[in-house]
Amino acid sequence: MAAVGIVWFRRDLRVADNPALVRALEDADFLVPVFIHAPEEEAPWAPGAASRWWLHHSLSALQDQLRRQRSELIIRRGPSAEALLALAKATGARTVYWNRLYEPAARQRDGRIKHILRDAGIRAESFNGALLAEPWEVLGSNGPYKVFTPYWKACLRRHTPADPLPAPRSLRPPPGWPDGEPLAALGLLPRIRWYTGLAGAWTPGLQGAGGELRRFLGEALDDYPRQRDYPAVAGTSRLSPHLHFGELSARQVWHDVRAAGGGEHGAEAYLRQLGWRDFGHQLLYHFPRTTDQPFREDFAEFPWRQQDEPLYRAWIHGQTGIPMVDAGMRELWATGFVHNRVRMNVASFLTKNAMLHWLSGARWFWDTLVDADLANNTLGWQWTAGCGADAAPYFRIFNPVRQGERFDPHGTYVKRWIPELKRVPDRYVHAPWSAPPDVLSDAGIELARDYPYPVLDLKQSRAQALEAYQQFRNR
Repeated sequence: MAAVGIVWFRRDLRVADNPALVRALEDADFLVPVFIHAPEEEAPWAPGAASRWWLHHSLSALQDQLRRQRSELIIRRGPSAEALLALAKATGARTVYWNRLYEPAARQRDGRIKHILRDAGIRAESFNGALLAEPWEVLGSNGPYKVFTPYWKACLRRHTPADPLPAPRSLRPPPGWPDGEPLAALGLLPRIRWYTGLAGAWTPGLQGAGGELRRFLGEALDDYPRQRDYPAVAGTSRLSPHLHFGELSARQVWHDVRAAGGGEHGAEAYLRQLGWRDFGHQLLYHFPRTTDQPFREDFAEFPWRQQDEPLYRAWIHGQTGIPMVDAGMRELWATGFVHNRVRMNVASFLTKNAMLHWLSGARWFWDTLVDADLANNTLGWQWTAGCGADAAPYFRIFNPVRQGERFDPHGTYVKRWIPELKRVPDRYVHAPWSAPPDVLSDAGIELARDYPYPVLDLKQSRAQALEAYQQFRNR
């Protein structure tokens, strides 16, 4: 009797280097690829609006890829366990294959599903399709690493990631297909058409992922250590959303970067970023409470400012009067992305100058970033706020004016996202309030009318934050 295997796609939306798919092809005569829409099973961190937009287009790209190989992607709605049992019954499948997820809700869900399937006489097999090393594979003498540098050194000593698995030539379609829903029925596209900017900035799916990787390897890798800090320059990989949705695997990128040759320092610096991504997943796996609670438990008592809605809204709308912060928040709204140097600035402003809780920023990023990844979003926000693992020291408060002058010296980035300031001379563009009145007049700018005055005094708010942090430490 012919064996049928179900391959459950989640955030591994590719055919090449897909361990679950390869194992299914080794075991089964026919394959049934499936995607199950069950966002409620990921609560309280169900995918945000930008992630849903990306997922829609990435699934569409995967459907096209599968059809070119005479296969299909069967789309069903959750609950996931019930959907898999129904598909197994309809197809006669005796095994379900998937690649692992590491978020707390997904881990608990997948564990339950394994028991349910096995109780029904159906095998369940899972694999690592996302990380260079699984969270339990690189541990220190006292358990999981809490500081990145020793973690990364241990990773490099451990082994080189295995070679990527080739894309299969045939996906062995079954004689008949079970019913599924059309992709459009899932309603993943937001009702408010703000996402048109996302479409202009990104191409989800394998084609877009491959294009970004080729651009990075050919144009930016050699100079990556220097250029990655300049937001007006295309000096980063922009691979984070493609990695999050599994359109490329981390080890594919690892080996392609290694094979690219050229500047060894560029390769090492970028591979370290892949290690940081793994580090975030390791922390989330071993400390699942940190999605909502500080890694440093004493910070549960930190005196964050009560939610200041006007201040928060000024931040999310890019109307703080601090150009480097506002440019980043406008870039985020327009493209679903923020350059990493700018992310640190906008996060530092919110958590340290404004003293608003890091979770308020993490939730906004979660809804608006196309690369919203729970492990790395949590790690990044807690790092900046000073309450996470390997966190920035409490006294590290980014000065967005000096950061702008250093990393956007001609105001190219700021003027792109804040066109009101496009005629302001470079020396004043990161602090327009400091410009003489005649300079602003010549630039056609009237503060408070065309662009706001700063909602906070950077020097004063920095001093207040330092005092609050010092008092907290003394307690």
